[in-house]
Amino acid sequence: MSLMEQKNKQIIQAAIAEFQERGFAGASMDRISERAQVSKRTVYNHFESKEVLFQAINQCVLEQLQLTTDVPFDASAPIRDELIRLGWQQGSHLTDPCAMNMARMVMGEILRDPKQAEMINKRMDMVRQVKRFLDAAVAAGKLSVPDTWVAAEQFLGLIKSRGFFPKLFGEALATEQEVAAIIDDSVDMMLKSYGVEDQKIPATGAA
Repeated sequence: MSLMEQKNKQIIQAAIAEFQERGFAGASMDRISERAQVSKRTVYNHFESKEVLFQAINQCVLEQLQLTTDVPFDASAPIRDELIRLGWQQGSHLTDPCAMNMARMVMGEILRDPKQAEMINKRMDMVRQVKRFLDAAVAAGKLSVPDTWVAAEQFLGLIKSRGFFPKLFGEALATEQEVAAIIDDSVDMMLKSYGVEDQKIPATGAA
């Protein structure tokens, strides 16, 4: 890693800590330079403004998130196990304090500047990643899904509606046990709707 790359990494790491602690509005380029142990001039040489630095952090966070949520489908494994594995790739971030702090900070900035939402949405690829997984499951005969894009949105929505959005707005961080229950319920609902006949979850009271 070159000296320039090392300085860039130091600045981004310091900025993440500063933004998590103080939010976008309260963050200071002076404090970021102090945290990074570089001069303020060096910070501005790499990032011309706090807004540009914030965008760089968003890009890093989203790229890392997408790397950890891209799950290849294994046709040899039971479909329920595969859906649970997919769910955990999404749900593991819900128990991570740093990830949730960043999510709260990003959400606050989106509310301040709606244009941020458009830029972030363009970069997010989670629905497409889940769709690819479901497409592979359909091709393998493990699921019957008329519209995998809609099903991908539904699966993510089932997890986020209980494990992400309530926590984003003040509730205590989800525990692993809570996330496990949310994922189990979400997978069961997916299988009830889209499972092939020999793998569907039996209805309550079924013989």
